[in-house]
Amino acid sequence: MTRKHGYALLAAVLTIVLTVSAAIYVGVAAGDGSRRSTLTAGRPTPPNAAEPASTGVWVGAWAASPSGAEPGTRATGMAGRSVRNVVHVGVGGTSARITLSNLYGGQPLSVTHASIALAAADDTARVADGTMRRLTFGGLPSVVIAPGGQVVSDAVRLVVPRDADVLVTTYSPTPSGPVTYHRHARQVSYAAQGDRTENTSGAPFTAPTLSWRYLTALDLLSNEATGTVVALGDSITDGITSTVGADRRWTDVLSQRLREAAGSGDVPRYSVVNEGISGNEVLVSGGGRPADNPSGLSRFGRDVLERTNVKAVVIDLGVNDIIHNPGQADPDRITAGLRTLVHEAHARGLKVVGATLMPFKGHPVHRDDREQVRQAVNARIRSGTVFDAVVDFDRALRDPYDPHRLRSDYDSGDHLHPSDNGFRRMAEVFDLTSLKGAAPAEL
Repeated sequence: MTRKHGYALLAAVLTIVLTVSAAIYVGVAAGDGSRRSTLTAGRPTPPNAAEPASTGVWVGAWAASPSGAEPGTRATGMAGRSVRNVVHVGVGGTSARITLSNLYGGQPLSVTHASIALAAADDTARVADGTMRRLTFGGLPSVVIAPGGQVVSDAVRLVVPRDADVLVTTYSPTPSGPVTYHRHARQVSYAAQGDRTENTSGAPFTAPTLSWRYLTALDLLSNEATGTVVALGDSITDGITSTVGADRRWTDVLSQRLREAAGSGDVPRYSVVNEGISGNEVLVSGGGRPADNPSGLSRFGRDVLERTNVKAVVIDLGVNDIIHNPGQADPDRITAGLRTLVHEAHARGLKVVGATLMPFKGHPVHRDDREQVRQAVNARIRSGTVFDAVVDFDRALRDPYDPHRLRSDYDSGDHLHPSDNGFRRMAEVFDLTSLKGAAPAEL
């Protein structure tokens, strides 16, 4: 798959022909990390933060759920360092805006400088020529995010091609307490000493990380998509066993399929964002306040309903409720929790596609009683009484000769998580037309 060739030329040509009208957005947050977006008024318009007056709508191009506080950052956070997050987008656009979170921070997070750019190549902190843009917040170059809060940047003009890697860099001069992060990025990002926010060579970014810090969303003004699909799930959706830096999660492949088929038949023109958290459950959250690894029920509003222009949601949750709650896993409680998520989605007019739970025989946590619960949950899902539509990941990936385990070529080796081939198979069996349409009046 070819990426990032000719970005600078494309950006320069398209930027010349764009006409713009000012439209600046800023978000403030409640203590649970939810976003309330408002138009800024009476503030100066930053020179590069305007929407082109062209066809297109705002969609989610990338997202990651804040899943906890990064270990080892409680004392100073990332004070005195620049954080350069590398994120991949499956859809293109002509303007961009980001969301930064301080959900797990113990002190106000001061961001004095932020930027966005295209990566010059795969697996690099180097910036493609001519694509560096300074980000502003309410017309100002700096912002302070309260503990538990988040903020949305102003829109900035930047031509982002589909299938591109985007670099979002922030600098924080003072301690902020624990760093809000997404642990399993399956993508290398970077940090550097000092304010290197607008550095284009990438040379100072000598500290790689496999986590995303502070950044939780990237939206694009796009004429390639009319809405956003949110994938809500656990480590399987998070892609924990996919190849690092290769964008081979099942959601990446689903995004590619939607892009290639967009506009044909009943296939909607949607982008895809991944809100998977490894270890996530439907019913139970982790410890802490706010909770590490919040349950699907507790984070649904933040991670699904508040995503930009969301039209549909795919839910692949439940296996960790079975694995992590020995003696308490109950198919009735699990499916009741899933139905609650569906009702919340329907209240917003969202279509819901649900996934069957895949087998895990051979994994150390497998037991016969847990297998019985999985089968019972899947039977309810297949009956059509839980979701609007069903994608049967279990049937697609199980071993036909031993259906309680993954087929060997779809198994990463731990007998629970798929391989790259398994993730691809998940996306291949997804009926793209199932995403079309609004929620039914009554399930």
